[in-house]
Amino acid sequence: MDSSEGLLSAELRLSPSATEVRISPNIYGHFAEHLGRCIYEGLWVGTDSRIPHTRGLRNDVLGALKKIKVPVLRWPGGCFADEYHWRDGIGPRETRPKMINTHWGGVVENNHFGTHEFMDLCEELGARPYICGNVGSGSVREMQEWVEYMTSDADSPMANLRRHNGREQPYKLDYFGVGNESWGCGGNMRPEFYADNYRRYNTFVKNFSGQRVQRIACGANGSDYQWTEVLMSQAARHMDGLSLHYYTLPTNDWSKKGSATEFGEAEWHATLARTLRMEELVSEHGAIMDKYDPERKIGMIVDEWGTWYDAEPGTNPAFLYQQNTLRDALVTAVNLNIFNAHAARVSMANLAQTVNVLQALVLTQHEKMLTTPTYHVFDLYQVHQGGTLLEAHLNGPTYALGATSIPMLHASASLDRTGRCHLSVANLDPRRGARLSVHGMAGYVRAGRLLTAAKMNDCNDFGAEDRVRPLEFSAFRREGARSILELPAKSVVVVEIE
Repeated sequence: MDSSEGLLSAELRLSPSATEVRISPNIYGHFAEHLGRCIYEGLWVGTDSRIPHTRGLRNDVLGALKKIKVPVLRWPGGCFADEYHWRDGIGPRETRPKMINTHWGGVVENNHFGTHEFMDLCEELGARPYICGNVGSGSVREMQEWVEYMTSDADSPMANLRRHNGREQPYKLDYFGVGNESWGCGGNMRPEFYADNYRRYNTFVKNFSGQRVQRIACGANGSDYQWTEVLMSQAARHMDGLSLHYYTLPTNDWSKKGSATEFGEAEWHATLARTLRMEELVSEHGAIMDKYDPERKIGMIVDEWGTWYDAEPGTNPAFLYQQNTLRDALVTAVNLNIFNAHAARVSMANLAQTVNVLQALVLTQHEKMLTTPTYHVFDLYQVHQGGTLLEAHLNGPTYALGATSIPMLHASASLDRTGRCHLSVANLDPRRGARLSVHGMAGYVRAGRLLTAAKMNDCNDFGAEDRVRPLEFSAFRREGARSILELPAKSVVVVEIE
């Protein structure tokens, strides 16, 4: 304890020379599924809506997502992907067939948001599209024709159908997922069976018009290391990426996950302890991938991650609508720090989900919109996008509750193209601040931003949209050859060093 200031002491040593590891902007990616109010009302309001929009895409949400430079967006699922048939979502909207969304509430899906609308959304955002194909209930031919429809410039039936529907030039398709959660809602397959299916379906994901679509195989659920072993041993040479899904539950009990807003320090601590498991999962799955891909040409794609709580009282439980507090901001910071640190293997991550579902960036209520504490961490951390990873060695106190201890501080650092260092630090302790001594860089902290709140469960809500928002951080000073940061309890701080 530093008795002069009542802060716990910690030390961070940064490597003065950058690694050769680039932090892919795609680590800061997102996920939008046909689930609850994510697509309809969240992203899409239709061309007849009174809510200001651009070709049916709501302007306020577009503006918020552009601000944080969303690099890649995954669609249409999730579990929905393996019951989605793409032809239902093209052509005049008034003639598109309806379907029942059997995974998420049994509601009617009118298919007004389909391939053209999604690609339009990505072009508006400047985001790369990541489309997940239907392996669970779809055919090889259906998948092959969808890729051709989107990307071919030939005089062919699928390319001409796209032209007939209003898009002359082929779309740029960067990433294609061959199925989703094939071990569960995507078909309840064994890894050997899925590996064979992946090889078969992948054969017909063709490259048209000089494009090279990167193919992503369905990876493991949490700590199912056998799935990764089988996929890498049997299909590695056919894939560009292998996914991983892991959700943070306060209770670790899917039948009663816990409240998003009504919690105490025990739930706060348990949530952060469980989200820190991402370090173990990325490391262990990465070690298996290294056996078969020592040059790390295959990316680990953490395309579903985030907190999952019980749905908000009074809402449809199948819509997975949950509030978003300061606790979620700390979860975000921890996971992004982990992905940054493993950027040599992790080439993409997609938070679940973008609007109104699970750990959302944005919440809407009819014509109203707000950004969440999670959104603000993505805003603070966008300085890492495309940066070069710096080694950060942190030596600090632990945050213990009962018999469980976790690190009090969690950090990552990068160097941008101008030579400026960006350091992000999360203080996971809700009661105690820290005095962090930063060594190793030639420069000093010159600016910073801070995210914190009065209470652990503070959130932004309609009528109180800015309760949790970033502030200027000025609690830093020079001390010899080092910089000293005074970090408040339960906070996320990002500083610039030059």
